Amino acid sequence: MKPLPVIQNTATPPAAPSASQTAGMVADPANTEALTPRIIEALSDVFDPEIPVNIYELGLIYDILVDASNVVGIRMTLTAPACPAAQVLPAEVARKLGQIAGVTDVKVDVVWDPLWSRERMSDAAKLQLGMF
Repeated sequence: MKPLPVIQNTATPPAAPSASQTAGMVADPANTEALTPRIIEALSDVFDPEIPVNIYELGLIYDILVDASNVVGIRMTLTAPACPAAQVLPAEVARKLGQIAGVTDVKVDVVWDPLWSRERMSDAAKLQLGMF
């Protein structure tokens, strides 16, 4: 009997979220203040595919910073470490923020400390999801 061939998966696995993109970034207070309203507006158009509330109102955005070169740094989390949107949401955040006039680059970190909880949600999100 002929041995079965060995099948190797040569596909590159998706990269694990990293907490190194924004390391070393220094926020410029004036640039951060100037761009934050537009950043929040753009983040309000990004939705977790399983929850009908945007990621900003869900409390998934932990930090927004803009450096002197208008590079935007976002530190965000997901509702759970095994979130199926782990690859999609950070890429969507980077894409949306990269479309803002004046933004030169976007760096997104997915962090797990502190872990997300329902307490991070805005009152509007809780009301929309019937959690009051």
